Amino acid sequence: MGHEKTLTGLIPALAGANMIYGLGMLESGITFDYAQLVLDCEFARMIKHTVNGIPVNDETLAVDVIAEIGPFGDFLSHSHTFDGMRSQSRPEIIDRRGRSMWESDGATDSYTRALAKARTLIETHEPEPLPAEVLSRIRAIVQETEAELTEKNLS
Repeated sequence: MGHEKTLTGLIPALAGANMIYGLGMLESGITFDYAQLVLDCEFARMIKHTVNGIPVNDETLAVDVIAEIGPFGDFLSHSHTFDGMRSQSRPEIIDRRGRSMWESDGATDSYTRALAKARTLIETHEPEPLPAEVLSRIRAIVQETEAELTEKNLS
C-alpha cells in the first residue's frame, strides 16, 4: 500500500510506458480497495509530474534572480521561489507536515485519509452527463447486440 506502487509505476513510465495498470488493486488484482485507488491516483499524479520533466530556461533557472540576489543571498523569501514552488507536486493524501502538526490534527495515517476521501467522492460525486449523441450510440450498440443474441438463441 506504500510507495512501492509508485516505484513499480515510475520505472516503466520513465522508460516510455504511457499506461499505469492496477490502480486500486491489491493482492495481484484479487482485491479492489477504494482507499487504495485514491492513494494510487495520487501516486499516478506524482509519476506524471516526474515524467513531464523540468523545464530549463532563463525563467526556471532564475538567471535574473540570481543576478539580483547574488551569492549567499536569501532566495527562499524571493517571490520567484514562491511562484516556482506552486508548480511542484502537491499531494492531497501524503502528509508532508512536521510530526507535531500531524499529531495535533489527529495523527491519521495516509490510508485513513484516503478512505475518508473515497467515501466523500462516492457520496458526493456527480458525473457529467454523456452527450445525447453518445447515449444514442450506446443505446444502438446495446439494441444491436440484444437483437443478435435473440436471433442466435432462436436458431
